[in-house]
Amino acid sequence: MACARSSPQPVQTSLVCVSHARVVSVSPGPLLRVEGQPVSLRCDVTDYEGPREQDFDWTMQQAEAGSIQVISTFDPKYSDLSLSDRVASGDLSVVRLGDSVVELRIQEVRSSDSATYLCSTPSTDSVFSGNYDAGVTLKVIANTLKVAPEAPEPVVPEGGDITLSCNVTRHFTDPTYLSVTWSLRRPGIPLVDILTVGPDGDVVTGSGSAQRYADGGLRLAIRRDGAFGLVVAGVTQADAGMYVCTGREWIHEEGGQWKNIVEKAVEMGAVAVTPTGKGDGVCFVCTLACETFTVSLGRDGVVSNGSPSVGLERTGPGEFRLVVRGVRGSDKGMYSCRVRAWVGGGGRWYQAAEKTSNPVQVLVTQIKPNFAVTLTPSSTPQVTGDPTELACHVTNITHFLAGGRLGVTWEYTPLPGPPGDRLTTAQTSLPIGSLDAHGNLKSGTLYRDRLESGAIVLTRVEPDTFKLRFLRTQDVDMGAYACSVTAWTPSRQGGMEEAAEFLTPPLTVRWEPKRPSLTAVAQRVREAVAGGATFEMSCTVSHVHLQDPGYSVLVQTQDSVDSATRTVLSLSPDSVLQHGGATDPNRRDSLVLTKTGPAEFRFHLAGVQQTDRGFYRCDITAWTKQPGQAWTKAVSAKSNKVQINFQETGPLFAVAIRSDTTTLYPWETAKMVCALSVSGASPKSDDLSYEVRWYLTRLRGGNKGTLLASVDRFGLVKKEARNASSDVSLERTDTHTYALNIHATQDSDSGEYHCQATPWYLSASTGAWTHGAELTSTRVFLTVRFPMWDSLKLPLLYGSVASVSVGLFSLLLGFICAHCCCRNTTHTPRSRNKLMDLEMD
Repeated sequence: MACARSSPQPVQTSLVCVSHARVVSVSPGPLLRVEGQPVSLRCDVTDYEGPREQDFDWTMQQAEAGSIQVISTFDPKYSDLSLSDRVASGDLSVVRLGDSVVELRIQEVRSSDSATYLCSTPSTDSVFSGNYDAGVTLKVIANTLKVAPEAPEPVVPEGGDITLSCNVTRHFTDPTYLSVTWSLRRPGIPLVDILTVGPDGDVVTGSGSAQRYADGGLRLAIRRDGAFGLVVAGVTQADAGMYVCTGREWIHEEGGQWKNIVEKAVEMGAVAVTPTGKGDGVCFVCTLACETFTVSLGRDGVVSNGSPSVGLERTGPGEFRLVVRGVRGSDKGMYSCRVRAWVGGGGRWYQAAEKTSNPVQVLVTQIKPNFAVTLTPSSTPQVTGDPTELACHVTNITHFLAGGRLGVTWEYTPLPGPPGDRLTTAQTSLPIGSLDAHGNLKSGTLYRDRLESGAIVLTRVEPDTFKLRFLRTQDVDMGAYACSVTAWTPSRQGGMEEAAEFLTPPLTVRWEPKRPSLTAVAQRVREAVAGGATFEMSCTVSHVHLQDPGYSVLVQTQDSVDSATRTVLSLSPDSVLQHGGATDPNRRDSLVLTKTGPAEFRFHLAGVQQTDRGFYRCDITAWTKQPGQAWTKAVSAKSNKVQINFQETGPLFAVAIRSDTTTLYPWETAKMVCALSVSGASPKSDDLSYEVRWYLTRLRGGNKGTLLASVDRFGLVKKEARNASSDVSLERTDTHTYALNIHATQDSDSGEYHCQATPWYLSASTGAWTHGAELTSTRVFLTVRFPMWDSLKLPLLYGSVASVSVGLFSLLLGFICAHCCCRNTTHTPRSRNKLMDLEMD
């Protein structure tokens, strides 16, 4: 965001801020296109920071396949492997139209290209703001547009009508619309549109047809079967030529615009216009009326059963004329006219008389077309698989009627073969295919599949030139070829009839067959020096006398040179990957076989194990394929062997014990640590565990001692029963360290402590958990001291206090007894006679 403060004012100050946010936009959608047609998707970015030239990434998102990388202006290796061939051939490309505008172009879109296309731009902004990608949905439908015209009358008299019928259809699966356009092509003049019925039903006339359409000279006639019809009335010499019907399929895109998604143009046929009163013809004059067996002129002046080539007209009062245009051999015979007289009265007509004239014989001398036909090779094969092209030329054409057409038939005769081969010994000509007068293809029985798949093509490149082309010539195609050209002329019934046929001398096509060969070489790309490492091997193939082969690859392994061969992976000519019987189902993700070049393959094995040791090689087969046919095996080759051989040493473990103190007093806590270490081929922390046990020996140098506590490799702690008041606990501070804690120590806890550990690790060579050798640490002596004064001061204190307390209590008790219980309260006077008292006493 950029902010600027306006000029200071006496009253207030305003702050003006302008926000920049990147905007990525694509062609509006959704888009509907037809397969086989070109498609362009535009993407541009605005309001961005950074360099003027921006980079773009195109991806396609499909419901089943997910996100697929298509192409990038920055990374030439951005494209997904499934699209790399199309990008290399130019079928998929990205074209920069400006610094911030690109266009994704698909030369021939496929039905599998239906997806949502996402255009994204890497950020060059200082602040992430706006949108950095935009998407458009593209749907590709099949090309079902069909244009089926009806051939017009080849010859039309001047002033007559031409009816042009054309049926345009398509399979209705999506909301698409049709249009039809009639055009005329004349020699030396480009194709001129006459009239168009648009997708919305509107009629659009050509540049020179607007006035004629307004005057009724052009009329639309829609038939019940849905075919479009155009009637050209009052034809002139300018209406002669080749008529073309063009069908188009449209969609109504966002914004109300019509978009043409596919079109197809088909020639309807050539029409010749005969000038009135000119040209070859026979005129018969019959007074009153004239009628042939097929044409009549009624009293109302309407001609019945007429045609453009046969007409009946009134030339004067009581005089009629029969005109036959373009006389043919079938027109010879006897002609007569029959007259009927009609009388009118009372609003009705009555036949008054009838009479037939004497017949007149008409003889027609037919002159057949004449021409010369030559067969020349345009391209001859040198080896099997090369293309072959033969051209059939028609020259010196004479006596060819207007509206006539040429057709061709191609024939093949095998070369003489060994005795017993019926096909080659009989020298029978086999029909390859033919093009009739209307250009329709008729395939020979043995060549139907190759013609339908496009492996063999019959074309008419010019009015007088036909070509036969083999895209890839096979050995069975060696032999003699000939072309037969047929001249077709318009018949009276409106069709075409054969007038003449000429066959060329045979032309031999042969070459010296060369046996194909294949060489395969395997090389070690990455060496597996230990278990768990990655092994890579590349296989390169070279061929001789093969045209554009495809390859299938088998990666095979042997435990030893003489052991049985097992298949690990296979890759078909169509790049279909399959796992062989030697593949562990749990390790399929570790095996990769890819095609890294036109003749190079790479095998990748991650995390090698002991079971993978052995010899590896590639078994490569070359295949050839004709368009529309299955793969045919040509030759195979095995590469040299590459060995995987490594020694499994395993990791090395050590154990040590340490204590934070060796002397302590009762009720204190002692802590001892058992530290383990690993060296050599150290496994990952997730692939390593230990079993640890702690022991106590009361006397120095004693035996193994008493087991205090243990923890297994799964982390389960187990403590032994104790008679002492102290307690122990175990903890794991890290992967390699275990601690023993003794709480509230007593003198019974004195002694030698040591730990024993058993390491467990996941072997990279076997893929299984393996335990190592048992490890025993050194011993640590723990002393719990006995404090003399601390142990006697309390008893002495308690005894003194008790003695004093007892003495005081005795004195007090004696005093109380003496004072209270032993004193006499009655006074006795002493006797004077002391002796008597003493004696009494």
